[in-house]
This record gives sequence, structure tokens and C-alpha cells, in this order.
Amino acid sequence: MGKGDIKTQKGKRTNGSYGVHRKKRRAAKTTPPKPADKK
Repeated sequence: MGKGDIKTQKGKRTNGSYGVHRKKRRAAKTTPPKPADKK
């Protein structure tokens, strides 16, 4: 269980891969808010 173990987070960080134990961050959805109706 160290840097060479691809199934752990540390191993995935060292290897530069993603998976179950190291999720890849998705970009936040950037949708502009709808303007409020002013009457």
C-alpha cells in the first residue's frame, strides 16, 4: 500500500490517474442566473 499501488489514492496521485478512489473534479456548471421579472 504505497506509491506503486494503483488502487489507492496515493498510487493514483503518483501515477496521475483517476478512478473510484480518486474522483476527477468536474467543472461547475456556469449558467447565468435568469433575470427576475420586475413589474
